[in-house]
Amino acid sequence: MSVTVAQDTAIERLDVSAYTIPTDRPEADGTLAWDATTLVLVEAHAGGHAGLGWTYGPAAIAALVRDALSDAVLGSDALDVPAAWAAAGRRLRNAGSGGLGAYAVAAVDVALWDLKARLLDVSLASLLGRRREAVPVYGSGGFTTYDDDELAAQLGGWVEQGLTRVKMKVGSRPGDDPRRVAFAREVVGDAVELMVDGNGAWTPVEARAMAERFAEHDVAWFEEPVSSDDLAGLRYVREHAPTGMAVAAGEYAADAYGFRRLLEAGAVDVVQGDVTRCGGISGLMVADALCCAHARSFSAHCAPTIHAHACAAMQSAEHIEWFHDHARIEALLFAGAPQPAGGALRPDPGSPGLGVELKRADAERWRMA
Repeated sequence: MSVTVAQDTAIERLDVSAYTIPTDRPEADGTLAWDATTLVLVEAHAGGHAGLGWTYGPAAIAALVRDALSDAVLGSDALDVPAAWAAAGRRLRNAGSGGLGAYAVAAVDVALWDLKARLLDVSLASLLGRRREAVPVYGSGGFTTYDDDELAAQLGGWVEQGLTRVKMKVGSRPGDDPRRVAFAREVVGDAVELMVDGNGAWTPVEARAMAERFAEHDVAWFEEPVSSDDLAGLRYVREHAPTGMAVAAGEYAADAYGFRRLLEAGAVDVVQGDVTRCGGISGLMVADALCCAHARSFSAHCAPTIHAHACAAMQSAEHIEWFHDHARIEALLFAGAPQPAGGALRPDPGSPGLGVELKRADAERWRMA
């Protein structure tokens, strides 16, 4: 059976570009160091409008979009995003639906949701079904390369801006981590929730011991104490963590199966998910349903501009990561990128779609492809 698509809502083309932006200072976590971040941007065109979507990862993602996904969605109805999302997923079957393939699908999917909202002249949060006006954020950075002055300036700056939660990286120098965490607690005070992210730096037994040390400073969140692939290890840490300390993971989940494995294993107290990695907004809504079914809350990993809209519509969303790199990059590349107010992000209901536009002239200096 053929489907007739209105000419003014047929997807005409996908433009793809990649931008690499250097960090403002050296950065590292428990298992990796970096000096730049690459954003791959997709612009989906239909009916005189263009929707924006992006992901963070290697520039090779741009080739996947151009060579594999464009043909899968061109000519589809921009108002029927789930159909295009499914077509994109089928196209990558033999290439594998996880990894960079999921990142590529995510960028396309976000662009199509943004395009649909622009065609209908509504904000993306309103299109998805806005449950709340604002979504809390937590400041995220505290890289292991920072000295005490840099750590204090960043974490203390977020508290001064009204954020009530801050997260720091640990794991590069385990022997110094308890001191760094104690120092961070002194900086932010007792009223602020202090969170740590190990990025999979430890074995389960090591992570259990570190959890006890961090609990001395009232750490309430231990993210990826072990590899996110080690579900049994995550569950072990969760079962032995001090009372009041939540174990979180899930930022690398690429699809519903990844989220389901975390939940069914009892591996986490809080499920993390990343709209730019798990197949876009369409994939994120599946994660929301799974979290609700398992009575687990959801925390959005990075990409705050997109998550501000998506999490406003999610039932299980608890907060959004205001990650230093991504918040900085999105402000550099996109006019209208949201900023926290009162410790939360508030999508503008009067701006169509994501409410942002690419700063083309500014972006050219960082363009790779």
